[in-house]
Amino acid sequence: MDTFEWNSGYSVRFGLHHVDFTNPTRPRTAKRSAIYYSEVIRSNGIPLQKEDEFLYGEFRPNFAWSVASAAYQIEGAWRTDGKGLSIWDKYTHSLGRIANDENGDVACDSYHRLDQDVALLKNLRVTHYRFSISWPRVLPDGTRSYVNEAGLNYYSKLVDALLAANIQPQVTIYHWDLPQSLQDVGGWENETIVERFKDYADLLFDRLGDRVKFWITLNEPYIIANLGHGYGTAAPGIFNRPGRGPYEAGHNLIKAHAEAWHLYNSTYRAKQGGLISITINSDWAEPRNPYKQEDIDAARRYMMFYGGWFANPIFNNGDYNEIMKSRVWERSLAQGLAKSRLPEFTEQQKKRIKGTYDFFGFNHYTTTLTSPLNFRQSVESYDADRGVASMADRTWLGSGSIWLKVTPFGFRRILNWIKEEFNNPPIYVTENGISERGTDLNDVWREHYFKHYVNEALKAATYDGVDLRGYTAWCLMDNFEWAAGYAERFGFYYTNYTDLTRIPKESSKYYRQLIRCNGFPDPKNVSHPCLQPEPEGKMTERITSEPAPADNPESVSFLGMQISTSDAMVALYVEFALLLAAVLGIILFSVVYSKLRKKLKLAELF
Repeated sequence: MDTFEWNSGYSVRFGLHHVDFTNPTRPRTAKRSAIYYSEVIRSNGIPLQKEDEFLYGEFRPNFAWSVASAAYQIEGAWRTDGKGLSIWDKYTHSLGRIANDENGDVACDSYHRLDQDVALLKNLRVTHYRFSISWPRVLPDGTRSYVNEAGLNYYSKLVDALLAANIQPQVTIYHWDLPQSLQDVGGWENETIVERFKDYADLLFDRLGDRVKFWITLNEPYIIANLGHGYGTAAPGIFNRPGRGPYEAGHNLIKAHAEAWHLYNSTYRAKQGGLISITINSDWAEPRNPYKQEDIDAARRYMMFYGGWFANPIFNNGDYNEIMKSRVWERSLAQGLAKSRLPEFTEQQKKRIKGTYDFFGFNHYTTTLTSPLNFRQSVESYDADRGVASMADRTWLGSGSIWLKVTPFGFRRILNWIKEEFNNPPIYVTENGISERGTDLNDVWREHYFKHYVNEALKAATYDGVDLRGYTAWCLMDNFEWAAGYAERFGFYYTNYTDLTRIPKESSKYYRQLIRCNGFPDPKNVSHPCLQPEPEGKMTERITSEPAPADNPESVSFLGMQISTSDAMVALYVEFALLLAAVLGIILFSVVYSKLRKKLKLAELF
């Protein structure tokens, strides 16, 4: 129990039971720790709960195993073949925005290395590949006034190459790289962007939809709205405009998504037969003290202001959630405003937005601990409206990104949150992964991350009835990581930014095995096909800038050239003979030179 703690008096408490020192009778009350310790005694140890044990099992048949990338992060070729400027081109060329003032001008040069990227995917044996299309590469000024056929042809060739490799394309229409010409007239804060986005989507459906059967309208609208128009730490770099903040951009993003969905649904779905939805991202919020109601309430607000901001209108009732609406409304009134800073949808818009999904695309990486945080009423910001402080537990494993802590338990909990809040929609995890800094290819931390996160996803599907249809790892190769530049590496393949070679990390083999096994078959079942040693295959150990031609599997790289193995043997013998001749020549020269020196010395003596 709490006691008199020497020099600290009664201010420091070690006890399993709380003692009320203000009461003369000194009543004792069991703390939660006392209850837990009694369970440890009763169990004679700390056995794992059934749900915490590692689950051996497999995902549903035809589970979609994917890996992801994004156009600006890998393509480079920023002014090639008629591509227009994007807001990220401008943002990264502004000093002080990006670590080391780096940019995506070249990135991984994927625009010129299409075949090389497809070879990486084939080595992983993914069933799907999620990539994004650069809006300014196909529509340089953001409108249909001029279609850049060269840029569009790049994506058409990529789709064809994927299908030839039996890999299904998952296409993200917008992954943050807005044409700068549209930003010049207000970007996502100008309602005309809704029609512009619909026109852009229409072009892609028309030109690629015969082969693409999986569409994502927008990637992470929270980042676009709040980091781009609130914090200003992402393009276009707008910092919290008074009276507007990130909410106006978010409002137009939701309407743009809905219009693209309806366009596909009414015009293209019948003849193309694809799926279309949106990808929403969110951390999981855990109350800092799970036994304090104010911390529980803070966690709830965190979730509703993050994932719930965009999910509720689309997956529930066509409108923002009540927690978000009431918080922003109350603070807006207290600031002397006539209406809420959070825009309102009309009844017609609500009907238009509600149900515009075929699946729930979901990006998730980490968990945070939450508690209340009160701001002055005069502060107009997303954080002040939310009123939540967040922090990490110091025991959680870290990564190469300061914000990313390894918390697998949160993955299962947030998948269940989606199930409960949004009527158990089909879920495709469209990003999940971990970063590091440095050059160590033996990335055991990434294997650990995927093992335990994917296992929590399996538990959510198996134990909890979450309708999980697919999983996408972030990401294919190290690339430009936005404000962090090239310092943070998320890839299965290490990118050497000097010569742009891609080198497989150990984790690529682990993910390949996960895909091959469709999960985690019980190791006791030694007869399971995927637990048999994989035949020595063609998993490339180093993908160079000039890979061997696909129609000549017997070719090898020799002095930077691709030649046949027989020619390579001949060349090797010739090289060896020349080397031997050179060595003999050096020896002969040394002998002759030594004799000549002796003769000269004798001549000097006489």
